[in-house]
Amino acid sequence: MAKKARASGGKSGGKSRWDWLFWGALIVVIGFAVYFTHSTISDWYNNVFAAVKMAVDWGIIFIALALLTLIFLIWRGKFLSLFRNWNKWLGAIALVFAAWGILAFSNPTADLGGTFGLGIIGARDFLGVLRIFGLVILSVCLIAPLLALAFVKWIGRGIKKMMAKQKQQAAMKPVISKNIPVQQKEPTPVETAADAVAEPAPVKEKKTAAREKEAPAVTAQRGLRQIAQDVWKKYGQSAGAREIDGWKLPPIEILDNIAEKEVGQADNNQRARKIEEALKSYGVTGKVVQINAGPTVTQFGVEPGWDIKTREVREKDKDGNVTTHTEEVSRTRVKVDRITSLGNDLALALAASTIRIEAPVPGKAIIGIEVPNTISSAVSLRGVIETPVYQKLAAKTKMTVALGKGAGGEAGVADLAKMPHLLIAGATGSGKTVCLNAIIACLLMQNTPDDLRFIMIDPKRVELTPYNSIPQLAIPVIVTAEKAIEALRWLNQEMDNRYQELAKVGVRNIEGYNKTRSGKDKMPYIVLVIDELADLMMAGFDEVEHILCRLAQLARAIGIHLIVATQRPSVDVVTGLIKANFPTRLSFAVTSQVDSRTILDSVGAEKLLGKGDMLYAPTDAAKPKRLQGCYVADAEIERLVFFWSSQNVAEVAPLKIESVPVSSVPGSHEPPKDALMEEARKIALEHGGQISTSFLQRRLQIGYPRAARLKELLDEELAKENKQTSEPHPLTPMPREEEEPPEDGDK
Repeated sequence: MAKKARASGGKSGGKSRWDWLFWGALIVVIGFAVYFTHSTISDWYNNVFAAVKMAVDWGIIFIALALLTLIFLIWRGKFLSLFRNWNKWLGAIALVFAAWGILAFSNPTADLGGTFGLGIIGARDFLGVLRIFGLVILSVCLIAPLLALAFVKWIGRGIKKMMAKQKQQAAMKPVISKNIPVQQKEPTPVETAADAVAEPAPVKEKKTAAREKEAPAVTAQRGLRQIAQDVWKKYGQSAGAREIDGWKLPPIEILDNIAEKEVGQADNNQRARKIEEALKSYGVTGKVVQINAGPTVTQFGVEPGWDIKTREVREKDKDGNVTTHTEEVSRTRVKVDRITSLGNDLALALAASTIRIEAPVPGKAIIGIEVPNTISSAVSLRGVIETPVYQKLAAKTKMTVALGKGAGGEAGVADLAKMPHLLIAGATGSGKTVCLNAIIACLLMQNTPDDLRFIMIDPKRVELTPYNSIPQLAIPVIVTAEKAIEALRWLNQEMDNRYQELAKVGVRNIEGYNKTRSGKDKMPYIVLVIDELADLMMAGFDEVEHILCRLAQLARAIGIHLIVATQRPSVDVVTGLIKANFPTRLSFAVTSQVDSRTILDSVGAEKLLGKGDMLYAPTDAAKPKRLQGCYVADAEIERLVFFWSSQNVAEVAPLKIESVPVSSVPGSHEPPKDALMEEARKIALEHGGQISTSFLQRRLQIGYPRAARLKELLDEELAKENKQTSEPHPLTPMPREEEEPPEDGDK
């Protein structure tokens, strides 16, 4: 073995010596060659250097940087980025060429850019400057195409505004010239006398006074007409307006685009740390794992921690020393109730007016803590309509409505045909009317009068009356309770007539009926909008409740949908029957937990912030969803109304809403007459109307409730007869005697 090792060592050592001898000899040979040919090499170097200097000069720096960049990309394995981001690399090359051309301009006596730089600019004149400027623009367009496109649009808008301003000034010149008073010649005495005879002074004064009275009305009418014409010219004749059955739909530009304010990420991170510290101080472990910033509130997703129970274990080692260590006994999740019970404490730690805890967030393993933003942002209707969620749903149905944006900034949209009815409640000033305007505006943006008709009931007389001139309105806005009840009766009868029509054709719903029809032959949807339900319930509780429930149960298939709002969500207005038939509900801020339970069957609405902050409970959701409602300004509503009222495509025939008798309404029949009514009437005639409830109870041998009911019927008959004649009726009641206590039961 030793011999083999020595042999191998000698062999390897010999090979190493031969290698050294070879490389040494090669170096000596190269040295001699360089020594004898150094003059030729120096001449060649000088010639190459002079050629490079003449061609590129200082541009050699750009070539060196390009080579270094290429070597760096190859070394880091990013060579393919040259192909992925080809536009940016081409833009960088164009920018380098522009800089090379600037070198050629920098010193006219010495070509710092070489012949290559001079070839880029062509010549040191104005055309050379334009070439450099073009290369810079080309590089910007390649590196940042979106920024370049936005800049071009901005320039185009500026030019368009300047042209519009010039046109407006040119149009104002003739008007100004017409308003310049013309110097008239003084009339002769003969003309003055003739005028005085032909036109007496008193008549002239009367005509002048009448004209002065008519002047404001004419001016206002002309002003509204001019505004309508301007709106139609600007939006109706635009290229983006769609046309259906001769009617033009409003373009999206008719709505305002409000810029939303964004909450800083640093503020949200700071509040997340405060939430974790506050929970830890109360002995609850939790971590903020998700932050969803919305327009009004920010939702912090808290993941509950673990409750770990440990014990100390003492053991002896080999030497007899006692050691102590901690051992984990059990590990359980923190209960959700422990976090939800700390709502007021978290509000104190965050210095917030109120917070809402959603435990847990549907579909996620977190608890949502909704904290109001320091700076709230308004949600524009146009911003929600332009979202992909709305556009995707609007492509399927024309009854799409925009409700607002959620806590995470996601759009809240719904299909009115699938709701199929909506119940809205909230305190005064919480945003109910603005929500109604947003829903009506969405429907007006998509439906012609052949597709949709409105019936609006507005007891306040000021909220829905601006829509009086739109062609989609079936009848003028109803402002009295009597006419509102008549409209409900008619709508109930129209529902039955529509079902008979569907049965004749043999289809199941309005979609199947309208599938083969167009224009005026279609059966339009009818949307009933009630701005205040409490007034109708006070006018006719039983009848209004019965008709609303019947419509809500049966009217979905024939295209009748109800949108009912009230500011008093008490049990005598939002009854159990109404709640059962209005599965989709929307609650704004209310005053108490009782009102929140009445409208949503759960608490939470009393903690809303107002001004459009709402809880939306659709039929397919287990819990209400918090949204910030869309804001629609009065100017937007006016533009929509003027847009539709300016179209004179065809006269839309109003729906013939006639008064329907109560007996024709199913289920609203008169109560049965009492068998003892005739006998009670005879007793009243015998005693001259001086009867009481206790007297009827004794004479007819009946119970007190039945006697009281008979007494009320007699009083109603007496009141009706007194209205028909002014003479006193023989049954005019005298002052009532003191009634005796009621007896128990009927005998």
